Amino acid sequence: MDLGLSGKRALVAGASSGLGYAAAEALAAEGAQLVIASRTRERIEAAGERIAKATGVSAVCVAADVATDDGLQAVEAAVKDAGGVDILVSNAGGPPPGQLLALDARKWHDAGRLVLESAVRMTYAVIAGMVERHWGRLIYITSIGVLQPVDDLILSNTYRAGVTGFCKTVSNNYAKHGITANCVCPGYTLTERLQRLAASRGEASGRSAEEALQDFAGLVPAGRLGKPEELGALIAFLAGERAGYISGSSIAVDGGANRALI
Repeated sequence: MDLGLSGKRALVAGASSGLGYAAAEALAAEGAQLVIASRTRERIEAAGERIAKATGVSAVCVAADVATDDGLQAVEAAVKDAGGVDILVSNAGGPPPGQLLALDARKWHDAGRLVLESAVRMTYAVIAGMVERHWGRLIYITSIGVLQPVDDLILSNTYRAGVTGFCKTVSNNYAKHGITANCVCPGYTLTERLQRLAASRGEASGRSAEEALQDFAGLVPAGRLGKPEELGALIAFLAGERAGYISGSSIAVDGGANRALI
């Protein structure tokens, strides 16, 4: 299936590993040109080399922490240098786990900047060009926690729900310009983030991280953890021409873990 991505330009944040990397590689495999960003130059350049080897696409690599003004300005400059982008994949590492009384005001502030403000600022950086070209794809990686909150992820539940509301509003306001906006909601997917959460839960319960990962898999009707490339495939489809009538949606990629009807 030709998704119509050849020659399109995509900005993917948090692309050095995990879900962001999977999204970037899937887009490149469909012929999209890439601007990829992550906090550490060494890691993002290594990711760029892996993508080039796998797909033949040479990515523009940006060392940028999107939880900071300097990092967001670096992303904005890269978008300008590229002449704008057609596709945004907004992605940021998850804030730390914890329940309400274990989290101070600083942790709330930092989580808001990381998850919500970064999504808003990156959207500002790309949307004017999309309006001008009358074509664009805004894709926000959130979490199954926006559909079915995870008890010890109150920071993520709160701010990713905020991203969902932002996405829905943008989708309503900009559909007339040929721009779609959607959230993808990964469930229990084998990433560094899930491994850290498993280690945290294992430590709290006196069990191993591997046992905690098995517990996560047991919550999924499919009986296994997800693979990052499975989310990447959905993102590539949503970024393409054939998904032009899908907008304002939050789509779970979770092996059936969300038990709600809608």
